[in-house]
Parts: sequence; structure tokens; C-alpha cells
Amino acid sequence: MKKTTVLIFLIIWTYSCGIAQNDYTTIFIVRHAEKDLSDVKNQDPNLSVEGNIRADDLVLKLNNERLDAIFATKYRRTTQTASSIAERNKLVIQTYDGHAFKETSDLIKSKYTNKKILIVGHSNTVLELIESFGAPRPLAVLSDEDYDFLFEIKIDNKGKAILNTSQYGRPHRESSIK
Repeated sequence: MKKTTVLIFLIIWTYSCGIAQNDYTTIFIVRHAEKDLSDVKNQDPNLSVEGNIRADDLVLKLNNERLDAIFATKYRRTTQTASSIAERNKLVIQTYDGHAFKETSDLIKSKYTNKKILIVGHSNTVLELIESFGAPRPLAVLSDEDYDFLFEIKIDNKGKAILNTSQYGRPHRESSIK
């Protein structure tokens, strides 16, 4: 009887260790959701009604993911895009410099190995950030109308980055994903 109990314990322990450990770091990168454009002079607008809906859509899209950290730039629209998913994951949103691509990717690759991270950026920074992780640029440009892309980068323990691009929420236009 003792051998059976020990064997069952070892099987359960081995199985649970395998599930708990990721073999790669996963980075989800999105552009902030739609911003309120009613005041063209406002450099730091809130999300629009559509943007708040998209932020909720992001929570639904990543519903099965347990995030370990969330990063957003200092602007309201990025932190508001990430706030519901941060609350769901019981995380505090960390601020990063949206133009410090190498520093951001180096920090995440070193401090968050085998973790799942969400980064919320801007149309003029998202593609460069993807490249800083070693993944190929999925689009030539990200336009001001592109709010619906979700970029997922998986980096294995040897540093190889694999990019998967999808869309979430209401599509802005037909997919132009390579």
C-alpha cells in the first residue's frame, strides 16, 4: 500500500510541476484603445466610449491568461486600456518609457522569464517594441485607425521569438496581417 501511495504522490507532483512551469516568456502587446478626440488640444485624453468597450474586449480576449505583470506608458489612454485586466489579475500597472524599446525588452526578458506580460503602447511604438523582442515586424505601419491588433510574442529559453498576430473586439478594417 505504501508503494502505491508514494507512486501516486510522485505522479501528481511531477504532473503539477510540469503544468506550473512555462518553457517560454509570453508578451502580449496592444495599442491603447480608442481615445476621445473631442478636444484636439488635449495631449492626454481619456478613452472614448468605443475605447472602453475595446478595453473590456481585451479582458475577454485574455480571459484564460493569468498575467504576471502589466506595463503601460504614462498616458491615461494606455493605463485605462489596461486597468480592467490589471484588476482582474490583481496587478498594479507598471509605467514604462514607450520609446525605450531595448530597455523595456531587456527588463522583461531578464526579470520576467517564463512569465506572461501585457504591454500597452501607441501606434508609433508598438511595432518597434515587437522588433526589440526579436520578433519580425508583422505590419509595415500601424495606422491611427488600428486599435484591434493583439500581438503575442513567445520567447523560448534560448531567446528565439515567435510572433502570433490576432485581432480582438470590433474590427477596424480587414486584416492586413502578414
